[in-house]
Amino acid sequence: MDPHVFLKSAEVPGATLPHERALNDFTRAGGWAPFGLRIPNAALTNGAPGKPPLSPKRRTKLWELTAMLHCSIIGTCLMSGELRSLLRRCGAVPDNSSSDHELHKIAVSAAGQHDAIAKEMHKALEQRHRSAIARFSGAASAAELRRLWDEAAQGGDIPGAYWALLTHPLCDDDLARHAFGDIHMLSHLVGSANRVALQKLRRLENERAELEDKLLRQERRLREAVVSRDARIADLNSALLAKAERKAAEMAGNDAPLAALNHLVVDLRKQLDAEVRRRERSERKLQEISGLLLARTQQLSALKEENAVLGAESAAAESALAALSESAPGEQGESHSLGGTVVLYVGGRPRQAAQMKLFVERAGGELLHHDGGIEEHGDLLPGLVSRARVAMFPVDCISHGAALSLKRLCRQADKPLIPLRSSGLTTFVHALKQAL
Repeated sequence: MDPHVFLKSAEVPGATLPHERALNDFTRAGGWAPFGLRIPNAALTNGAPGKPPLSPKRRTKLWELTAMLHCSIIGTCLMSGELRSLLRRCGAVPDNSSSDHELHKIAVSAAGQHDAIAKEMHKALEQRHRSAIARFSGAASAAELRRLWDEAAQGGDIPGAYWALLTHPLCDDDLARHAFGDIHMLSHLVGSANRVALQKLRRLENERAELEDKLLRQERRLREAVVSRDARIADLNSALLAKAERKAAEMAGNDAPLAALNHLVVDLRKQLDAEVRRRERSERKLQEISGLLLARTQQLSALKEENAVLGAESAAAESALAALSESAPGEQGESHSLGGTVVLYVGGRPRQAAQMKLFVERAGGELLHHDGGIEEHGDLLPGLVSRARVAMFPVDCISHGAALSLKRLCRQADKPLIPLRSSGLTTFVHALKQAL
């Protein structure tokens, strides 16, 4: 099949936006509904009779793509601040009172109109993603295009690669659906990371409650044991004293044999010694239990501190994800705008670093990543530190040498360095929110 012959997009009654129609088709058909990557040639001519269709040798314009792709392109490839400035310049919005979602709807609706707004958006996309377009322009087949896209997706370089792929002359419907699906699944990765953090928080809360109950039971048993021991000692002393008095009264006024009295004294002394030994064992046991109680109290305090840290990280992640979920992928949340801040992240795992990079870009910043010397050379660190405003590294996923080198470079450059408790996305989001 010729990759430039495309099916007409399916229309779903009652749909309001192109990406909603695509998702409805996906649900009804049990898979991807067939849709055309570009609009038919008759539409490309804008209805001008006798005008020849556009050549498939050149790259596709924004308004020539099917409306189903406009939502994901605007949301992924253009930053919120840039889109707001562009729409104000074109007169589409009068002031800054419009929300990011309203701006997104205006831009998606105008993307297929072939008017001044669409042309300005196309120009902005071309300028912003020049390097990705140049990289994809050398592809000679759809297979090579797919390889370039998969490499960019694995590395977290999503926005430029997505625009360069969809506008490439050799991009067909299957490849467009593949890239569209990757963009759709990216939001699920962020959600899954947050669910793991919440599950860990609930588990820690349950363990804390169990420890508190156990400590209360142990304290109650200790108090009962001490009270019982004191009462028993008092009873024995009273019994010994009463017995001695009775014996003394019985022996008063006669010359009873001294042997009987000595026998009584020896017997009482044995009982007293036995009670003294029992008391000493009880005191040693009480000391051991007190030490165990102190250790458990310290453990509970540490768990409470960890619980507070996890709670703050979870709240930061929920806030960031809520802001992202209210907008399309790639939009900048108002409460998490980084204003072009450059963040350096050293170490960690490549897949998590890609998610962090996409998150920072959505928030209006830039993430520089260095794997700590596994595949990338350590000589690259000085240049990355000089470009960054703040540097971070996970203490559980970085080599000792890379951590020492990063500390030295940040101290020399007078740049803030933030060690992260773990390499998880929620820890990164919380630290980023606190630092910036």
